[in-house]
Amino acid sequence: MALCLRYCKNQEEAEDALMESFVRIYDKMPTFRYQSTLETWMRRIAVNISINKLRAQKNIWNEISESEYELGYNDIGMQQLEAKQIMQLIEKLPVGYRTVFNLFAVEGYSHKEISEMMGIDEGTSRSQLAKARKSLQEMLEKLNITR
Repeated sequence: MALCLRYCKNQEEAEDALMESFVRIYDKMPTFRYQSTLETWMRRIAVNISINKLRAQKNIWNEISESEYELGYNDIGMQQLEAKQIMQLIEKLPVGYRTVFNLFAVEGYSHKEISEMMGIDEGTSRSQLAKARKSLQEMLEKLNITR
């Protein structure tokens, strides 16, 4: 459920994604080839279903200029927070920012993989990550958790 909540815009959508994931996992279990752990395979299904729900939505992507890619990111503040607090901050991000941030920073996907998954340009993936980082930095500054 926590995985679906990271990508979906609300609790109800996350519950739908989770239920759909379990149905898909059950239906596809005979095709599991043991090339990864069962947990990894199940997570990938849940991420893909959650992302498919996002793709159905319109206007979640915002472009930024090339100069905004260069924004600094202070992870010192993030180190001072507990995981629950960090997740609360991430949940406050707009859906496009949050999705790319989760895929890149939490799940470890590359911008190329994210662009293929989401059906967006790599530049859009980069811009969403830069915006997410900038927004998180601003949230940290408001909490006075910066250098």
